[in-house]
Amino acid sequence: MVFKINIKYANRINRLPPYIFVEIEELKNEKERQGIDLISLGIGDPDLTTPDLILNEMIKQVRYPENQNYPTSMGEQDFREAVQRWYKVRFNIEFDADNEVSNLIGGKEGIANIARAFVNPGDIVLCPSPGYPVYENGATKLCDGEPYLVPLLEENNFLPEFETIDTSILKKAKLMYLNYPNNPTGATAPKAFLKKAVDYAEDYNFIIVYDNPYSEFTFEDYIAPSLLQINQNHIELNSASKMFCMTGFRCGWAVGHEDIIKGIRKVKSQIDSGSPRFIQKAVIKGLSEYTSEKKPKIVKEIIKTYERRRDALIKGLNGIGWKTEKPKATFYVWSHIPEEETNSMDFVKKLIDIGVVLTPGAGFGKFGEGFVRFALTQPIDKIKEALERIEKIINY
Repeated sequence: MVFKINIKYANRINRLPPYIFVEIEELKNEKERQGIDLISLGIGDPDLTTPDLILNEMIKQVRYPENQNYPTSMGEQDFREAVQRWYKVRFNIEFDADNEVSNLIGGKEGIANIARAFVNPGDIVLCPSPGYPVYENGATKLCDGEPYLVPLLEENNFLPEFETIDTSILKKAKLMYLNYPNNPTGATAPKAFLKKAVDYAEDYNFIIVYDNPYSEFTFEDYIAPSLLQINQNHIELNSASKMFCMTGFRCGWAVGHEDIIKGIRKVKSQIDSGSPRFIQKAVIKGLSEYTSEKKPKIVKEIIKTYERRRDALIKGLNGIGWKTEKPKATFYVWSHIPEEETNSMDFVKKLIDIGVVLTPGAGFGKFGEGFVRFALTQPIDKIKEALERIEKIINY
């Protein structure tokens, strides 16, 4: 007997916008089927391999039977203690590993699950725009919250201006996502700004979720701060993904006020079992390389490669007349689309036609329109080849 089920998605699923990155992926696949050689500067996924020191530790640890069982959703004791030590060495902040630290299956999971712990239907969540789409969609909308887009404007160094947010919004806000060094803009935030953000959070009683996965991805002598150096009554997320080129291993951490950590632990206890133990052991090995706030050798070598790529890209863009500023952090370059272009997605489509993939600013929200993001995830020779292709579009 044949019958048809009337399938209806939940309202929260129907609230999600079309995912612009899916369209880009489909365009890429079509060009690859046509035999076009694509140079992808779109996805924010490090192309360098995980340092041998960490990989060797993982290979060793995976052989131990006790590391092949379920981990705990909050993270193993030694992992939480390693994060505790790292915060002391890196930021000179003291935390209780038992109550103020939790494992995450990558930062993305933490971003979403912190909202599950605190956002009720209709609650306002302050989301930066442009910003990582998970803040607005995977976290806020999937918890039936209401995202309020806080503009990050070039004239304000891509920092939110709290004075422009209506006080009625601030009074209703439950959470605010902040992310510096920033994806997608590459902007950084001084401690004076973080102090201002914390003051607003205290005045209006909302939690700041400080998404800090690029804390170690800084160039020259710039050292990124932690929000928790200003005030420990909030929560900070970080991960091994960027600092150790471990995006595929899915291991991160949340640190902050005991009551906030308790909330995310409670959510996680219902839906996951944490990162595999052998991966946690490997990350411990990486974190133990830190002896001060300065990057250890294994991280310094990674950053140096991306710094050289950044310099080559910026020099090349300015050389072909595409004026672009040099970021102090992240492996992204954020730039206005050329003057003759009117839409970031249309411009990206033109580039895909000639075999160069960028990310349209519109993919990061309303206030990202008019920009594109380059990811420095190709070697210098490929970056130079991409620049040659781009010049044919913008100068002819």
